[in-house]
Amino acid sequence: VYLGNPKQFGNQMKYADKRGAPFAIIQGEDERARNVVRIKDMILGSARDDSVSLEEWKDRPNEEEVPRDGFALRVKAMMHGLPK
Repeated sequence: VYLGNPKQFGNQMKYADKRGAPFAIIQGEDERARNVVRIKDMILGSARDDSVSLEEWKDRPNEEEVPRDGFALRVKAMMHGLPK
């Protein structure tokens, strides 16, 4: 949980990355209104910068939107490398 200024989204992602979080769960006003969350794969996002080619990165986007009531199961599947 990021306890700083919630309007500084970039700082929130930097904090998650610094802490080694494998995923970030994002729910802004728009997502809340639609009862969804975005799951950002922080490891893939970091790998994209270092060793993953652009083609490989395009094949597996590092962020997806899922229904709020199912996000925990999706994160679990992502942790085990399972496809959507």
